Amino acid sequence: AVQLVESGGGSVQSGGSLRLSCAASGYTDSSYCMGWFRQAPGKEREGVAVLHSDGSTTTYADSVKGRFTISQDNAKKTLYLQMNSLKPEDTAMYYCAAGLFRCSWYGLASYNYVYWGQGTQVTVSS
Repeated sequence: AVQLVESGGGSVQSGGSLRLSCAASGYTDSSYCMGWFRQAPGKEREGVAVLHSDGSTTTYADSVKGRFTISQDNAKKTLYLQMNSLKPEDTAMYYCAAGLFRCSWYGLASYNYVYWGQGTQVTVSS
């Protein structure tokens, strides 16, 4: 079974940086879309950034463009999210997710992703 384990969350002040990691295991397919999603209390889960395993597609939510960078290390089967210039509105539980489809098909729509990690909390104080 596919397993996703996030790490790297924490508490930072506004303007600070964090790097999230998502270690994946159990994949038998070499083509998949992986991404980061977040959910703040009382809000719906939203897509932050997705990246296809072959590097062909990268999509960011408008709210994080220019501040966040998604990347991967295929050898380590690890997905990263570098978050810079963090704002209080970035506070949320961040989840890693994966789906066996092209990122260009579904992008940031969370309901299409089948595999999910447990999440890591990011808190940004003003």
